[in-house]
Amino acid sequence: MADTEFGNKLGTSGLAFLPLYKQVEKHVTQLIVEQRWKPGDMLPSEFQLASEFGVSQGTVRKALNTLTDEKVLTRKQGLGTFVAEHTGMPALYRFFPLVADGQSPELPISEVLSLTIAPANKAIARELNVSAKTKVVLLKRRRTIGGEYCLLEDIYLPYSAFAGIENEPEIPHTLYHFYQTNFNLTVHKTEDKIKAILAQASDADLLGIETGTPLLMFTRSTKSLNEQIIEYRITRCRSDHYHYLVNFD
Repeated sequence: MADTEFGNKLGTSGLAFLPLYKQVEKHVTQLIVEQRWKPGDMLPSEFQLASEFGVSQGTVRKALNTLTDEKVLTRKQGLGTFVAEHTGMPALYRFFPLVADGQSPELPISEVLSLTIAPANKAIARELNVSAKTKVVLLKRRRTIGGEYCLLEDIYLPYSAFAGIENEPEIPHTLYHFYQTNFNLTVHKTEDKIKAILAQASDADLLGIETGTPLLMFTRSTKSLNEQIIEYRITRCRSDHYHYLVNFD
């Protein structure tokens, strides 16, 4: 199959208008969503993929390079290309931005305060792109760095994507790896909005600070590989000796 024929093959899925390497990129992403390759799995060689897709190795290489840049894939020198896992320090730098002043980033300890399932109000339904009163999960957590309470999280999840989460024996610290391994949902894109607020009494009590203490509040919208919104998170962070770190590597 020639390169041009691959575009024709995918034309019925609405991808034919894209450059060929982008079509391959989308196709590989869809195969990951469908669990042909799971987190940590090694992909076939560029030669094998080129043969399967009927395109040149150069086209496959360009697609895989783009997916590597977007952290969907990872390359291990001398071994091959793998589906990325949200584990270890790379995921920490990418997805957990709060750092104690003068310290290196570290994985905070999380404490589940509650997990409930209820109909979404209009505001949360809008953020999750679901209908009002659709069932959603609300996970409330408190997190600790260096033995000090530093932030609170209200995490909203569409129950249709996380059915059965209430039966999980444990909710781990690293949620995005948990989403991957338990629900086949890989976090691909996050968008954070940050503003300054003053601590309300309930938050101040949980953080062990005075009511009215300045906090950073950031809201996060999270999308999976197929562009579905799978999480909306409201986080309140102490700002007295913590800062928000953005790493673009």
